Amino acid sequence: MEPGSIAEELALEPGDVVLTINGEELEDVFDYRYQIDSPMVLMVVQKANGEEWELDIENEYQDLGIVFENSLMSEYRSCSNKCIFCFIDQMPPGMRKTLYFKDDDSRLSFLQGNYITLTNMKDKDIDRIIRFHLSPINISVHTTDPELRCKMLNNRFAGRALKMIDRLCQAGTPMNGQIVLCKGVNDGEQLERTIGDLARYIPAMESLSVVPVGLTRFRDGLYPLEPFTSQDAQKVIAQIESWQERLFREHGTHFVHASDEFYLLAGQEMPEGERYDGYIQLENGVGMLRLLEEEVREDLKDRQDDGRTEELSVATGLLPAGHLQRMIDLVAERFPGRKIHLYPVTNQFFGERITVAGLLTGQDIIRQLKGKMLGSRLLLPVCMFRSGEEVFLDDTTRTDVEKALQVPVDIVKSSGHDLVGALLAPVDREGRAEHGLYEPKKIGL
Repeated sequence: MEPGSIAEELALEPGDVVLTINGEELEDVFDYRYQIDSPMVLMVVQKANGEEWELDIENEYQDLGIVFENSLMSEYRSCSNKCIFCFIDQMPPGMRKTLYFKDDDSRLSFLQGNYITLTNMKDKDIDRIIRFHLSPINISVHTTDPELRCKMLNNRFAGRALKMIDRLCQAGTPMNGQIVLCKGVNDGEQLERTIGDLARYIPAMESLSVVPVGLTRFRDGLYPLEPFTSQDAQKVIAQIESWQERLFREHGTHFVHASDEFYLLAGQEMPEGERYDGYIQLENGVGMLRLLEEEVREDLKDRQDDGRTEELSVATGLLPAGHLQRMIDLVAERFPGRKIHLYPVTNQFFGERITVAGLLTGQDIIRQLKGKMLGSRLLLPVCMFRSGEEVFLDDTTRTDVEKALQVPVDIVKSSGHDLVGALLAPVDREGRAEHGLYEPKKIGL
């Protein structure tokens, strides 16, 4: 119970069970939210001793202050596919169990921005999305060729599931699409078909991202996939930018976007900010580096050198290192007293083909930064850590890294403003920065 809430006033207690609201049983959190969105609520609650309380509640559209043991109020729906590109299938053995769980839950698409394939959804699930006005719904499409989609997802219903996009479009439900591009599978002519088919859903489908498949060193027995070369990336970008020009003329939106990885791999500059249509797909790595640069330049515009001196360091993945170095150089140019070392870290845990910062592990950081000039503190981006915590993918913690490297570690949030703030911030007595840092959530039982 939230302190001072309606639930506390009603003497509800942890362990009570909500049976019905307004005469309706609850399937999950969306039923709950829908039913309490009313000035009067009739709730039936079962107490620990078996008594049933019928409560007439005047709530004036407020939240009742009940915290449920599961944020969905039901079990997460797992994925029924075995995609040829699935990253979880490429994980090494012996890691924590939660890393092997494949979710494919439309409710998490709304709540957390997860992408879903639609393959485990039924008509009633689409009905509920439309009824509750849940949006946006993020959909992993990959291809609009039904036969190829069945092959890529290893699910005989995967092609048929595409028809659900029609229903969502007809209802005006905002959607975003995603294509994990696999060389020789859904690229080339297949990519051309998929972009063209999905463009017909504009404006209900607001954006479409194209990201390269991630390949770890743990692929024994899996579908043979090859990494994209620089030349491949250039062709993909040319194809997507051709569509952007056409769709902007026809619809006023660029719609389809290549991820930052493709531009870095191709050795090309990121598109100008206007071409990202408001940065809809940042979480998919689309436009993150362009936005970072815009924010760094904006933040530095009104700053003057404070005369302070400090030596510090930053670690990142191989792929974004060059772009991040440019941002650090901008800061150092304006603040010459800061000596900032940037260390690109090779991903030996998952394999050297994995070059993004978000998949680096604590053990690789420790191994490769030991003995380096780290200065007074080491800055690490928040994407390296488990959401809401200070734990890397390999269960190494921030404290482990600090002890091994004998330097305070600051976890920096993702914006350019936060990066500049963390680089320039005064430090406290423990050597930690006092601005621009990530605060982990406090998890209670």
